[in-house]
Amino acid sequence: MSTQIAGTASPQMLQELVDRSEITELVTRLGLWLDEKRWDEASSILTDDVKALTPGGSVAGIEEVTGQARRNHTVPTHHVITNLVIDLDGDRATIGANLIATFVNGPDPAGPLFQLGERYSFEAVRTLAGWRLASVKTTPVWTVGSRLRPAA
Repeated sequence: MSTQIAGTASPQMLQELVDRSEITELVTRLGLWLDEKRWDEASSILTDDVKALTPGGSVAGIEEVTGQARRNHTVPTHHVITNLVIDLDGDRATIGANLIATFVNGPDPAGPLFQLGERYSFEAVRTLAGWRLASVKTTPVWTVGSRLRPAA
């Protein structure tokens, strides 16, 4: 972001601030999408041709990414996404962020927990409907506990 004399903001600077705010909101909505199981809202967050590379698998396409998220988030979860670093390049952006996710193993909210720390790498694009994630990649950093997998 370029520096300006106090009180003067260029249209470019204002647009960059708006873009950063919208992208931050987009990443926040991803966490809510996963935690609240809002699978029918995928198109408000993801592009149709989105790609995901996570410990849960590598998939492409909004239906496939949504299906993978649904399969890997069957228990109550809490995603905390922080420390966003956004690099803008016109109608494209790369975003890095930290994730701490908690999974409750079983239907009891007081049940055993599985937690993980990951590094998110996103690519976002500006569409006619606003910013959307075109790529989601996670890199595991640490885990605590063991994750129970639902029976097939």
